[in-house]
Amino acid sequence: MVVWTVVAVLVIGAGLIATARSGGGDSARARLAVIAPAAPGGGWDLVARESQQALKSEGVVNNVQVVNIPGAAGTIGLGQLADMTGQGGTLMVTGTVMVGGIIANDSDATLADVTPIARLAEDFEVIVVPGDSPYQTLDELLEAWRADPPGTAIGGGSKGGTDHLLAGLVAESAGIDPTQLNYLAFSGGGEALNALLANTVTASISGYNEFADQIEAGNVRALAMGTRERVEGIDVPSLGEQGVDVELTNWRGLVAPPGLSDDQREQLTDIVTEMVQGAAWQDTVARNRWKDTFLTGADFEQFIQAETARIQDIATELGIGA
Repeated sequence: MVVWTVVAVLVIGAGLIATARSGGGDSARARLAVIAPAAPGGGWDLVARESQQALKSEGVVNNVQVVNIPGAAGTIGLGQLADMTGQGGTLMVTGTVMVGGIIANDSDATLADVTPIARLAEDFEVIVVPGDSPYQTLDELLEAWRADPPGTAIGGGSKGGTDHLLAGLVAESAGIDPTQLNYLAFSGGGEALNALLANTVTASISGYNEFADQIEAGNVRALAMGTRERVEGIDVPSLGEQGVDVELTNWRGLVAPPGLSDDQREQLTDIVTEMVQGAAWQDTVARNRWKDTFLTGADFEQFIQAETARIQDIATELGIGA
């Protein structure tokens, strides 16, 4: 049974990669693969599937497939993408989490090894506790956290990602040594939610939309948004409103394999631009409470360089590294 399980995993993994590689046909408008470099159920998976639906409904691309390649804050998927030189029919979701993951995991592949296509939007982080938690406010959580940092488990996404970085920044701001942070990293939003509901962690940090349904159902209590100012349309106080001068948002973007021709890169940029301008994507942004921050070309390349330097500074300050 063990042998057959291993074989099955290898076959499935090879099939997923082959599916992504098959996106490199004559035209990305005929067939496009969108890689979500994480397990199903998380933020990257959501962006990939929302993109898939928007591209289909607007008729921008004939055939769009989503491929999940989870692991190491997206750097497993990044490494696969970096090996797809010239494959003009593949896009991969990226963002703040991957920038931090590259640093934390000392990844051989970086965003400098792939082709930037577009920044899409910003997603907002939220700090939550189980619905039956004794902590009703952020102040109560921080008080307990200060009293026992190692005994206060904070759950979230991958090591070095946005959730991890925000946990460290909040701890530092609250007078907690960030090197004592007891952070439990999960490969996807589904796993992080299950750990929270099972009281495996004291609190959890993730994108608001990954917890929104559970917050509305009362199974999870939102204590703070990871911003200085209150987020419009979300009835949850910000960190800044509660005296914690910290903010870290999670931008979402798309990159492509290296070695693309000018025509291939232009076609992918045009595809994403048409998607973003369509009614389906505008509805997606509004429904998920994202902030539209669309950016392409040289401006996006410069943004990635600046963001990499910024996250490196934060990771160094918090002692987060491989």
